[in-house]
Amino acid sequence: MELAFDYRGDVTLEVTSGEKIEGYIFNRNAVASPPFLQLFPKGQPGEMKIPYPDIVAIAFTGEDTASGRSWEAWVRKKESERKAEAARIAGEAQARGHL
Repeated sequence: MELAFDYRGDVTLEVTSGEKIEGYIFNRNAVASPPFLQLFPKGQPGEMKIPYPDIVAIAFTGEDTASGRSWEAWVRKKESERKAEAARIAGEAQARGHL
């Protein structure tokens, strides 16, 4: 359940009734009685609250929107942008004869 909550994409839940519910998990409470999770069902307004005992299986079916967006990737991107901006400014200064 914790992995599904930490996943930043849609999941598909199979529940005891045999129904499959696709959506984005935005909350869970493992210490409630009974424990539950809440999700925004895909293509439907509102939210659903599903007790843990009703969940038979969880599939990670949607793209994780944060995949590849680690801190290291962000630092590399910002460093690249900084270097490109420095080169642009140096080119403009050189064109004006300041360098």
